[in-house]
Amino acid sequence: MRKLIYGMNLTLDGYIAAAGDDIGWSGPPSHELFQWWLDHEQASGLSLYGRKLWETMSSYWPTGDQQPNATPAEIEFARNWRDTPKVVFSSTIDRVDWNTRLVTGDAIAEITRLKAEDGGPMNIGGATLAGAAMRAGLIDEYVIAAHPVLVGGGTPFFTPLDSWVNLNLVETRTFPGGVVLTRYETRR
Repeated sequence: MRKLIYGMNLTLDGYIAAAGDDIGWSGPPSHELFQWWLDHEQASGLSLYGRKLWETMSSYWPTGDQQPNATPAEIEFARNWRDTPKVVFSSTIDRVDWNTRLVTGDAIAEITRLKAEDGGPMNIGGATLAGAAMRAGLIDEYVIAAHPVLVGGGTPFFTPLDSWVNLNLVETRTFPGGVVLTRYETRR
């Protein structure tokens, strides 16, 4: 059975985007934080995206390694992003590229099927998609990179739940700029 990991950068008050889908609050990550995310992505066997996050990632990373000031870590991230198999869940787009397949049907049924397969961990991103997986009890690990900023509203990292989810803390790490990363596993 594969592990499903939901992780993102978020504000201290719990938002992955401020009002208007503004992600400018995060600024460029420190080299150390970017390297942590690169290592995390390289350990993944499959990435699951909702439409909005897919559009954000696919607008930059296919050619991120060709940018004039790309760091070695950014070059490696772009290469890894292109090479990693991806699944995009959307009923509003009709085409995806870069080692990706599109699922337009029941996301929870497909994620459940993918979890039952053998393979490396899967990362899930996008508030709507991850929220549905969270409500279905499919998330095995949460990765929170909390940035020291309050935005007061926007797209929350966590969705409302019908019942409590108990977690075990497995990692805490502080990065430059006051970013605190915490990882929690779901208690089953």
